[in-house]
Amino acid sequence: MSNADKFYIDGAWVAPLSAATREVIDPATEERIASIAMGGPADVDMAVAAARRAFESFSRTSREERLALLDKIVALYKSRFNDMGAAISTEMGAPLSFATKFQAGAGFGHFRTIAEILKTYPFEEALGRTQLLREAIGVVGMISPWNWPANQIACKIAPALAAGCTMILKPSEIAPLSAILIAEILHEAGVPKGVFNLVNGDGANVGAAMAAHPGIDMISFTGSTRAGIDVAIRAAPTVKRVSQELGGKSPNLLLEDAKFEVAVAQGVQAVMMNSGQSCNAPTRMLVPMARMAEVAGLAKAAAEKMKVGDPKAADTDIGPVVSEAQWRKIQGLIETGIKEGAELVTGGTGKPAGLNKGYYVRPTVFARVTNEMTIAREEIFGPVLSILGYRDEAEAVRIANDTPYGLAAYVQSADLERARRVARQLRAGMVHLNGAPSDQKAPFGGYKQSGNGREWGRFGLEEYLEVKAVMGHNVG
Repeated sequence: MSNADKFYIDGAWVAPLSAATREVIDPATEERIASIAMGGPADVDMAVAAARRAFESFSRTSREERLALLDKIVALYKSRFNDMGAAISTEMGAPLSFATKFQAGAGFGHFRTIAEILKTYPFEEALGRTQLLREAIGVVGMISPWNWPANQIACKIAPALAAGCTMILKPSEIAPLSAILIAEILHEAGVPKGVFNLVNGDGANVGAAMAAHPGIDMISFTGSTRAGIDVAIRAAPTVKRVSQELGGKSPNLLLEDAKFEVAVAQGVQAVMMNSGQSCNAPTRMLVPMARMAEVAGLAKAAAEKMKVGDPKAADTDIGPVVSEAQWRKIQGLIETGIKEGAELVTGGTGKPAGLNKGYYVRPTVFARVTNEMTIAREEIFGPVLSILGYRDEAEAVRIANDTPYGLAAYVQSADLERARRVARQLRAGMVHLNGAPSDQKAPFGGYKQSGNGREWGRFGLEEYLEVKAVMGHNVG
């Protein structure tokens, strides 16, 4: 990738101010695929200065101008769809078909969805004698993760552009190639110089500088809860808005009237896809205690059907996890689950048979887990499912809510009204009933230590807007 050693600042690919670099590793082969420039506070200063200059004019552009820009981005993204899928598959290990259809597809969907919302969004509204104005918040610092790179980048950039904001993006240094590709698309689409800026780097040097920068009006952060806390602390002295999408430990409640053969298989697949590297994965499956053995058998069968292997192979269901550090973390948590007395149903430590190179993890299922065990409390971010038992519906709800997280929850029941009733009792930002998929027009975000604010759709657009009340505007 020709621009990997540069940053995109003020409408051009520019040389970094330091010579620091980092190798990007293919997690399937453990081999180097690129080397990216690593920035620092001085590079952030340059990007912020460009964004501040551009904000004065871009924030005043019309709805029609921003719509035309988003339409160009959608068309160009579509033309590079396969390139995006290939980049994501290579940098973070997702199977190529999954990376193209779902990972690249999610990014494409956010640009298209926001363009549709922008057509009719009410930036002005009369409230008696007062006129409410919704205006761009300013310069936005964006820090995005490696697990769904195009999705998380697009769901920040698209609404920021629609709102009239300017921005600086720091993608994950582990999986930065898709971000460079998005920058190339934005450049070709004619995004005005300074509106979008890209600085690669790590959290300690670039992320921290962005969070604390007085020239940045808002930080949109997606990542771990630990890192999100650090960002919020650094942002506090400048009283900037901080929107956070953080960790999760989502419960999947199988009520006793659910179709267990279907619900268990779907639940296992939802955990294992993307190698378990999804913040909203239903990693705690809650089932009636009397059916624990039955569910464990169904989960074992479903997990063992999943093919782990080369992301480029057509029959691969699960690729590697993103890095050696992530692989070692997962191995340690599986070992902890065994030591703490959970029943290992399938999988376990080590790599799958025949896969000696690459950061591959065995699809793992634990049964008879209690909610006090480490594997039920901590976000593993790997293909590991914990099955917990409950005695009645009230206990199922209590266990589901007994977590510091509150991102997503899942409910399975043959009685839709019952599922709706249980959903209202769950402390989570999103609840999926009977296998319902995510909706890009619905708000994405959570309660408690899963973050604050919302992304996606209209709610995502409003994260980037300030509300101004003009009293006496509607007189006469």
